[in-house]
Amino acid sequence: MIATPAEPAKIRFEDVGKTFAIRSGPLVAVEEIDLDIPVGAFFVIVGPSGCGKTTLLRMAAGLETPTRGTITIGRERIDRPGNSMIFQGDSIFPWMTVFDNAAYGLRMRNAPASEIDEVVGHYLSRTGLTKFAKAYPHQLSGGMKQRVSIARAFANDPEVLLMDEPFSALDEQNKTLLQEELLRIWEETKKTVLFITHSVDEAVTLGDKIMVMTAQPGRAKAIIDVPFPRPRKVLELRATPEYGELVYNIWGQLRDEVLAAKAGEAAEAAGALR
Repeated sequence: MIATPAEPAKIRFEDVGKTFAIRSGPLVAVEEIDLDIPVGAFFVIVGPSGCGKTTLLRMAAGLETPTRGTITIGRERIDRPGNSMIFQGDSIFPWMTVFDNAAYGLRMRNAPASEIDEVVGHYLSRTGLTKFAKAYPHQLSGGMKQRVSIARAFANDPEVLLMDEPFSALDEQNKTLLQEELLRIWEETKKTVLFITHSVDEAVTLGDKIMVMTAQPGRAKAIIDVPFPRPRKVLELRATPEYGELVYNIWGQLRDEVLAAKAGEAAEAAGALR
């Protein structure tokens, strides 16, 4: 996918590959990734386990270095962070209150107290956490902890938001509620989002574009446009036949890769027993 002048690339992957050195020899995690993510896009990556989805995200965040190729994030302002990341697991500080967790990024940037109060108050309200502002993480449910992570990421006002399966550990009810909240908050900001998930349903519900990855080594198998207008309501969208058809088509792209990944895991297990 090549960005056009009307759709400038916010995140650009150019011939990106990553190889890890492990005891049994080089392990190629991803290779030949050429990808432009437009400004303001909600871009989702799906693929089988072990295909390198999270590796791509970590390289975009600067937590891993590509073995080959380059990743560029276009910066518009130097007075705010390039990215904020929401992890799959619990990543908020247990010794801080909800308010202090959400305010962490702003305080690290020495933002004025009045700005912190205003911005954090806004995002606690948007995530339904206002009355829990003085609570500590051990007093919260798993879904509420992820709401804190979302509030912290948006309050930090990054240019790019990176999300690594943030709802995967939640039950379906909480997952649906948080998808609704994420969409509602994203509509306000239209930040560029790179979102990793195993769920085709989640990808279609949230995304503007979806990249399907192959089994390891991970490559781009297909990039699919999601045609549904915004704003979206999760349950109403999922009730439409067009939604079901798109999910079915994407799963058709993904199915062979999931089976290939499972076959690879079985072969590795058999080899380890010899």
